[in-house]
Amino acid sequence: MADLKDFAEQLVNLTVKEVNELADILKDEYGIEPAAAAVAVAGPAAGGDAEAAEQTEFDVILKAAGQSKLAVVKLVKELTGLGLKEAKGIVDSAPAPIKEGVSKDEAEGLKASLEEAGAEVELK
Repeated sequence: MADLKDFAEQLVNLTVKEVNELADILKDEYGIEPAAAAVAVAGPAAGGDAEAAEQTEFDVILKAAGQSKLAVVKLVKELTGLGLKEAKGIVDSAPAPIKEGVSKDEAEGLKASLEEAGAEVELK
């Protein structure tokens, strides 16, 4: 019983990207259509208004690179696992999302790191 509760909690806490990956796996490997998987995963999250009042997932948005653009590019590369070219593309196209659907603690940590490097960052 405890294993099922842990599994349910893991499903509820999936990010949008993870839900999409799960839907692809269910479709490709098990023949389950993604629409059914998305409904099954999204179902528990549609709880009451009390849950909706407190935001649990945040997007870290780079608003501007600031004075030390090179340091920000390197940090974005490190934080996202992207290549140098992709990280530079994100920094050059600011405002742009760095990470989406992360926990509050992770989002605040990313924001602090980026601001320390000189970037302007917003959490949504």
